[in-house]
Amino acid sequence: MKSKEKVVKPYGRAESKKEEVGRMFDSIAPTYDLLNRGTSLGIDTLWRRKLIAELDPTLHHKILDVATGTADVAIQTVKRTGAEHVTGLDLSEGMLEIGRRKVTKLQLDGRITLLQGDSEELPFADNSFDAVTVAFGVRNFENLERGLAEMRRVLRPGGKLVVLEFSRIRFAPLRWAFNFYFGKIMPLIGRLQSNDPRAYAYLFESVQVFPSGRHFTAILDRVGYNDTKCKPLTFGVASIYTANG
Repeated sequence: MKSKEKVVKPYGRAESKKEEVGRMFDSIAPTYDLLNRGTSLGIDTLWRRKLIAELDPTLHHKILDVATGTADVAIQTVKRTGAEHVTGLDLSEGMLEIGRRKVTKLQLDGRITLLQGDSEELPFADNSFDAVTVAFGVRNFENLERGLAEMRRVLRPGGKLVVLEFSRIRFAPLRWAFNFYFGKIMPLIGRLQSNDPRAYAYLFESVQVFPSGRHFTAILDRVGYNDTKCKPLTFGVASIYTANG
């Protein structure tokens, strides 16, 4: 029997979760990159590099980056792997607009395409991509299994899924420190530097209910992925999940 995960939305209104998430990211888009680097002390950049290192340049030429945001992963994937083409998809047009400016500045328009779209209804044919990446995006899905199934659908047979996401920490002292920083300090920073005080409170709340670790790999197995693995990062603050389609 499938377990029902608690649904946390940015604003808790009558809108669907995806509508609220899209609106939230539109509102924080201008300060998103700066706040990300500052509030994570730059560790998120290292985590993204580890995600990209899971890709094989000899096998993964056409890549889909879901929840691409301002295109950090898409840009670094092209730079680090030499991928033929990366398609980035995101709900938030505000985030994508910033990403497009970054892509154009780096003269990567011919190798990176950024599209507004829904991760649960991907606008691509079956077997379209060699790999799919998602960095800090799956916990924002309204229907997690549907989103994961859609990504599997567009993967070619044997293609690779790589997911980077925050985890619930087991080691109590570190968990207390993490919860204090993400639950108290980050929302305060967000309130001072962003025009949406709820955004960084939502980050903490969404991490608390996300089915991390073996719970997430079990969902990947149920959706039909093969060879699912979880690699904890930085004492379990985040994890990289890999699976084959």
